[in-house]
Amino acid sequence: MATTNDLKNGMTLDIEGQLWNVIEFQHVKPGKGPAFVRTKMRQVLTGKVVEKTFNAGVKVEIAILEKREMNFLYKEGEDFIFMDNKTFDQMLISAATVGEAANYMLENTEAIVAVHEGNPLYIELPASVTLTVTYTEPGLQGDRSSGGTKPATVETGIVIQVPLFIKQDEKILVDTRDGSYLGRAN
Repeated sequence: MATTNDLKNGMTLDIEGQLWNVIEFQHVKPGKGPAFVRTKMRQVLTGKVVEKTFNAGVKVEIAILEKREMNFLYKEGEDFIFMDNKTFDQMLISAATVGEAANYMLENTEAIVAVHEGNPLYIELPASVTLTVTYTEPGLQGDRSSGGTKPATVETGIVIQVPLFIKQDEKILVDTRDGSYLGRAN
């Protein structure tokens, strides 16, 4: 248990049996009346974002999340198999839990899996990953300096916008937060 005065960004709270991540918070001391804490929180399972106000000093329950470094091994049907890097235990994680991260994961991709009471909640990938372009139209001669973009399909199957000079079979860096092109990979 902690009080609302102890809140920090990224903290996970257990409110009425549901897990919420604190996105941002603000302590407010109005001229009249008691102080309060205004928070913006994301529900861990659904991703729904809500704003909630607590009176200052109110006790809230902190959920203990264990963040494990894991390797994505392979996909089995709709589920993903991950292996804990320390214990070598394998964990089956549903496609719903993996979510958008599946667009950027190849076999042996390192990820951090947040686990609460043995249940995987969400997956954190590195900020960028290296993927190979499997198909893209060739850029036209003279288009290289215009700064335009074209669609390119990468090895995971998603389509991202890349500069015109990128060719098929080139390795590129992709931002895992928004799927944008970051540059060529070495």
